Amino acid sequence: MTGDTRENEALLTLDGLTKAYPGVIANNKVSFSILPGEVHALLGENGAGKSTLVKMIYGLVKPDEGRMILNNAPFSPTNPAAARSSGVAMVFQHFSLFDALSVAENIALGMDNPPHARALSARIREVSNAYGLPLDPERVVGDLSAGERQRVEIIRCLLQDPKLLIMDEPTSVLTPQEVDILFETLRKLTAEGTAILYISHKLEEIRSLCEHATVLRLGHVVDTCDPREKSARELAEMMVGDTLHVPSREAATPGPVVLAMNDVSMKSPSAFGTNLHNISVEVRAGEVLGIGGVAGNGQDELLAVLSGEGRAQSGTITLAGDDIGALYPNARRARGLLTAPEERLGHSAAPDMSLTENALLTGAVRKQLVDRGFLRWGKTEAFAKTIIAEFDVRTPGPDNAAGSLSGGNLQKFVIGREVLQDPEVLVVNQPTWGVDASAAAAIRQSLLDLAHHGAAVIVISQDLDELMEIADRFTALNEGRLADPVSTQGLDVETIGLMMGGGEQETAA
Repeated sequence: MTGDTRENEALLTLDGLTKAYPGVIANNKVSFSILPGEVHALLGENGAGKSTLVKMIYGLVKPDEGRMILNNAPFSPTNPAAARSSGVAMVFQHFSLFDALSVAENIALGMDNPPHARALSARIREVSNAYGLPLDPERVVGDLSAGERQRVEIIRCLLQDPKLLIMDEPTSVLTPQEVDILFETLRKLTAEGTAILYISHKLEEIRSLCEHATVLRLGHVVDTCDPREKSARELAEMMVGDTLHVPSREAATPGPVVLAMNDVSMKSPSAFGTNLHNISVEVRAGEVLGIGGVAGNGQDELLAVLSGEGRAQSGTITLAGDDIGALYPNARRARGLLTAPEERLGHSAAPDMSLTENALLTGAVRKQLVDRGFLRWGKTEAFAKTIIAEFDVRTPGPDNAAGSLSGGNLQKFVIGREVLQDPEVLVVNQPTWGVDASAAAAIRQSLLDLAHHGAAVIVISQDLDELMEIADRFTALNEGRLADPVSTQGLDVETIGLMMGGGEQETAA
């Protein structure tokens, strides 16, 4: 057994769980216990083995070795339905909802034995109101905000009366006000005896919410603690096993305007997207402009209209004084405007292609990886190896498929691929979403270094601490409209949160 004195009271005990994949041991004899009514944090760097572990608990992956005990009985779910029937539910980092269906229809699809439609709607109203997450079961999901979509996922789990709720990065798309509401709900659940296994890279959240933490590193349990007794920096250093390097920004005077948008409007190509309305903003050489906003307020459309994937219906976009509104993505890249979208798999990277092939996809123009129609494969592979080395991408090598990397390691590869092309302007959407503290610090430092060397950098992010740390100016995107940028000097997180939610702007530039 694990030797954990908590076992006698445990709801779930993991004993020596091991799972190996070709070239890597994802989990190596992992053992710990979760108590009823406890918020238990699972911490670790990207690639530490957190995702594999929770997939074993939820029945998505079968362990090679070890056992699990749930409610004093052997527990070995063969699929998620078996896990749910035993009282285990999970809210994933990426929502699994159908935009064209109603809230009630989406919830029914995620239940093994949904009740009649009318009864289900009544139950959704009852449970969502009881836990402070009110939902209208008749609303179409495509019309919901990101915070409301997360409510759908949570209520779908709660309707099945779980004894253990697994939550993976649950606050990544929420405003500070929505985070407070979620935490109230989770505390109500734990007071009723529900255990919560909580995965997050936001360490201040871990400190305020969780009572116990298990730390994974390279598939092993390396430490346990009460996170309330540790600082965020101490928790980060437990995860990485080394001193955490905090990004540093050198004071600089911004140069001339490099990128300018003047009265730009664009209709979203998606029926459930957000149209852009009369956006005007300038970004200077050496400057980092931070754009906050709750998910679904036009972030994807803004990046698309800048990258050339989308076409503005009105207004102008200029790069170094030249109108680039009619240029397609490769032509914009050649001019020095590079972008890194939010969606890692499928947009930033092709999951079934190797890292070398993914390096070619966006690096062909600026890194001269194609000569008279022929691929310069050696040079492309060398570029991929440089990205892996300089951005500490944890992978066996450049021949590995992008989809084989953990989310955080793939994000490091994607950001590194764009940074190492020496852009004049770099636009990144959610650069550190789901990335551990050490990797996030490295990515932020790379963006600051890029700006220090004269590039104009636009960071679109829902992580307010991130924007406060690296941005010179801040603006908020709400319902496709951009607020007037303000200096980040003296700007508090509460005011930023209000701006993101469309509240009154209280701080002048």
